[in-house]
Amino acid sequence: MKSPRKSSTRKPASKPARRAGQDAVTLLKADHRQVEGLFKKAEKAKGGAKEKLVARICNELIVHTTLEEEIFYPACRGEDVEEDKMDEAQVEHDGAKVLINELMDAGAASPMYDAKVKVLSEYIKHHVKEEEQPRKGVFAEAKRKGVDVMELGVRMKARKQELVREAESEGLPRPEPKSIASAKKSNGGSAHAVETEGGMGGRLSHFVEAAQRATIVGRKVRLAAKR
Repeated sequence: MKSPRKSSTRKPASKPARRAGQDAVTLLKADHRQVEGLFKKAEKAKGGAKEKLVARICNELIVHTTLEEEIFYPACRGEDVEEDKMDEAQVEHDGAKVLINELMDAGAASPMYDAKVKVLSEYIKHHVKEEEQPRKGVFAEAKRKGVDVMELGVRMKARKQELVREAESEGLPRPEPKSIASAKKSNGGSAHAVETEGGMGGRLSHFVEAAQRATIVGRKVRLAAKR
């Protein structure tokens, strides 16, 4: 007697899942965590070891800001993410670029080196908080407004690979502040005009004040060490 055949029930073919970790926000947040970790290591390092860590931080930040400014920020503006937020994010980038350029030209023994690293670290923390803030941050609004973070993630990952190869072969070009230069130009070259230009000027003013505070703290620490 033949045994009854088992009925073959085929499961419907599932749609291919998108690769995990490809969305733009996830990639940018991963960059944030990596730089935060490098800053923590740099706080404890001295001399040449600190210089190497700071050089890596600067390169990571150049890559990160390039990805945001070339791909992510234009997409956010295209979907009407709040203009003030995007303008402030750009000015925050530009304030960081000023310090990045100075640190890339300096060594650990140069005046106010530690203070500049500290201010850059605090500045990046502030910028990250603004971007990642739940419901109100740039990332949250980008998703809410319908920015295609999956498609952007694929583009950003490819572009990052290009930038990393460039950094390893010939080095990345120095970052150029955009909003600061344009504001100076439009106001006849006046630095004061930049500082008083609405919300963007407020961010830059915050940066300048933080730099001044860190400089004063650095001087006090060095004087105390000499006593």
